[in-house]
Amino acid sequence: METVSHREKAGSVARDKVEDTIRKAIEHGRAAILQESAAVAKLAERLDKSFETAVQLILSCTGRAVFTGIGKSGHVARKLASTFTSTGAPAFFLHPAEGAHGDLGALQDTDIVIAISNSGSTSELETIFPTIKRLGLQSILLTGKLDSPLANLADVALDCSVEAEACPHNLAPTTSSTCAMVMGHALAIAALKARNFSSEEFARLHPGGSLGRRLLMRVRDIMHTGSAIPQVSPDCKVRDAIFEITGKRLGCALVCDSEQTLLGIFTDGDLRRLTLSNEDFLNFNVKDGMTVSPKSISADALLDEALSLMEKSSITVLPVTDSKNQVGGILHLHDILSSSGSTRLGKA
Repeated sequence: METVSHREKAGSVARDKVEDTIRKAIEHGRAAILQESAAVAKLAERLDKSFETAVQLILSCTGRAVFTGIGKSGHVARKLASTFTSTGAPAFFLHPAEGAHGDLGALQDTDIVIAISNSGSTSELETIFPTIKRLGLQSILLTGKLDSPLANLADVALDCSVEAEACPHNLAPTTSSTCAMVMGHALAIAALKARNFSSEEFARLHPGGSLGRRLLMRVRDIMHTGSAIPQVSPDCKVRDAIFEITGKRLGCALVCDSEQTLLGIFTDGDLRRLTLSNEDFLNFNVKDGMTVSPKSISADALLDEALSLMEKSSITVLPVTDSKNQVGGILHLHDILSSSGSTRLGKA
């Protein structure tokens, strides 16, 4: 009988340790996520008049929202300044230590200060807050301690307290940082909605991203036109329609009369249904298997509107028609998804 070598035993033990470590890692990760999500849920329950007052201060500000904080709170403050700016509320980050050495000169009397301090007694913030008050700026504090020096100095203090950090030693800012971030997001979204900040305004501030282009570009910018439109008459034989669909590579053919009026659409799905129900499907007329009154869209519609219609209707192509239901183009889902590159005006 062969015996197991020491090397094989050692390898087996090592594999068991690795598997055990992975199992524990998943358990620890899940526990951290659940702990932080529970803390965020409690945060929502604690929103009160103070939050309403904070939003009113933000809305009445005619200058910038100046975010400040040190350490992990500083990282959160930087991110929130970016969020506010991208949603129509000009903002920037002020490092409190640099502020104490001259950068407070960046503040204007029309600004509002939004500070983050879990302890409510961050020395760097305590140093600059009296000057902020003397300048007449209003302030909001996101904190874990409402009975703290900074909370007493701020015009509004929002409760971001947590029972414990996700860190097993209850030391590393984890859950507290998450709650501060979420509270800041809540302020941004509440202010955004109050200002009726639209998707078009968002797009104007994000012209370089694919989302911004989707919100700025219109259907006419990327739709297929002219000879690139797969098109057949209602009396066209299915066998001929297959050649049109295959040649134009959009998975369908628009069914139009002699005046370019849209009568229906014949898709790959319609073809499959015909093949299952009729052996002689190739000799059928397209009108016998087409989808009547398909969804369509205007050439002037935004790409975001077209995408929403496609998702809602579970379709991948949209005929582009005018007010008289005459075809001017066709749009495929892939055109929208690839529109983050250069526009392809009226390709034919």
